[in-house]
Amino acid sequence: MTAKHTVLQLPTDLKRDQLPKHVAVIMDGNGRWAKRQGLPRIMGHRRGVDTLKELLRCCRDWGVQALTAYAFSTENWGRPLEEVEFLMTLFERVLRQELREMMQENVCIKFVGNLGALPRSLQAEIERSMLETQDNQGICFTVATNYGGRQEILRACRAIAIQVQQGLVQPEDIDEGLFERHLYTAGIRDPDLLIRTSGEMRLSNFLLWQMAYSEIYVTDTLWPDFDRQEFHQALAAYQQRERRFGKV
Repeated sequence: MTAKHTVLQLPTDLKRDQLPKHVAVIMDGNGRWAKRQGLPRIMGHRRGVDTLKELLRCCRDWGVQALTAYAFSTENWGRPLEEVEFLMTLFERVLRQELREMMQENVCIKFVGNLGALPRSLQAEIERSMLETQDNQGICFTVATNYGGRQEILRACRAIAIQVQQGLVQPEDIDEGLFERHLYTAGIRDPDLLIRTSGEMRLSNFLLWQMAYSEIYVTDTLWPDFDRQEFHQALAAYQQRERRFGKV
């Protein structure tokens, strides 16, 4: 992000009061994009960072209150070692380079996932970024890193089971509110809209509990090519839907 930029005005065909308050994105297609360009896969990830920065700016300017990005899943450790090491280094470098501008643009950064398994230097940058931006109120930007939805649910179950075992919680006291307080995303509202690029029609272990009633928008566009016009189309499609949350 840059400290000075032209504010992106909300397109006239979109209704501000019908915008999703929280958008989540599965940023798929970096590797395929690079292959089509005749470039190494890592160049797709580098280009994908620029796409994410532009989307974050667009969300902030158009009035979307929160953006959550699926940056690295628990399954991504199975990728080639060179690619994984590049991603860890890229995350760390981007945090270090962008933090000042994130502060200037009033972005509150949060990370969710099993952060303790990440490289120590990256953990330090994550902790610093969350601490320094915690009071910012422009937009909540959550990065899911070493995140898995099934693992998150199991982790919450174990934590609650220990509390029951210790007599701190009675089984009949376990409800959705209690369970959600034990999730990585405690305190973050559920996404209203999930956008997935590259045409894949699956959740890929992302926010399984939180996505219960999220609207889903899938585009064939690869993530590095996902731009403001694509986001506009996703929001327009969202505003055409009737959200009933299981009711009539």
